[in-house]
Amino acid sequence: MEIFEAMAEQGHEQLNFFYDQASGLKLIVAVHDTTLGPATGGTRLWHYDQEADAVWDALRLSYGMTLKNAVSGLNFGGSKCVIYGDPKKSPELFHALGRFITALGGRVYTGEDVGITAQDVELMAEVCPYIVGREATSGDPSKAAAYGTYMAVRAVLMEVTGQASVTGRKILVQGVGNVGLELCRLLAGEGARLVVADINPERTDLAAKLYGARVVDGEALFQEEGDVLSPCALGQVLTAERVSTLRVRAIAGSANNQVATPEVPALLAARGILYAPDFVVNGGGVINIADEFLPGGYQPSRAMAAVARIYERLREVFRVAKEEQITTEQAAEQVALRRISAHRPGPYLPAQGA
Repeated sequence: MEIFEAMAEQGHEQLNFFYDQASGLKLIVAVHDTTLGPATGGTRLWHYDQEADAVWDALRLSYGMTLKNAVSGLNFGGSKCVIYGDPKKSPELFHALGRFITALGGRVYTGEDVGITAQDVELMAEVCPYIVGREATSGDPSKAAAYGTYMAVRAVLMEVTGQASVTGRKILVQGVGNVGLELCRLLAGEGARLVVADINPERTDLAAKLYGARVVDGEALFQEEGDVLSPCALGQVLTAERVSTLRVRAIAGSANNQVATPEVPALLAARGILYAPDFVVNGGGVINIADEFLPGGYQPSRAMAAVARIYERLREVFRVAKEEQITTEQAAEQVALRRISAHRPGPYLPAQGA
């Protein structure tokens, strides 16, 4: 791959490669944009078939973090750390990662993402002051992510039905991991009717037992008629083929990178299916973390109040899409990039949260 060409495509500032022979750590750190402040983004440990795939993922995800932070009203840029090569987890591995992040001098903050546990984050923090989302501060981001998704479901319902209530609405939840199961709890508590799917039958059984959810297999969920589809597993589930047969009025889920190909948002709009862009919906985790930087340190009630504003942000995105006759994906991206442009040129701004 052509590295600088790949960076120029979405305006990346920096791409770092770190190697620690003793622990086997091969780390890629992509920094997309630091106009609004130091870059933040989690650390991901995932299997990649080749190095280029890991680099592309770091670049793609760091761009997404810039958009997410900007549209969420945070004074952070976007970054992503990717561990390549399926190394064996060890204290030495995460200490090496922490030292590499420290060497960037506060330009990058990182924490938990796919393949990384709270215990791994604590190991990083033993040698690095730029670790966020620790158990002693904002902790597990899944509850905030689920609450933000719940507010997004209410926002799309308000747009398509004129009422934000989920009571009696049929919500299809794809993926009932930590975020998806907590979302089910919130929705069931308000009287929603739930249909769930997951590759792990233990999770769907739990959703059925606790929240009265009806269980279907993965592909059948996309054929189910309902009010809102909520993808809460891995990305790229919204393919052109699936979109052509969806039987829902709106989509609002916590999964990253739900759109499989660039034409999908327009296909959804053509079918009259309202799409809440994922990087707006799933901002709850980073909004929760941002509260660590506010005066007095992390305060749960203040953080969750900030997460709740995802509702208003989505309403703004829908308004821009209507006024400018563009897709909701384009509208959300414009809202984010206009905020960044308004702050250029200039030095870093202190991270002040939502």
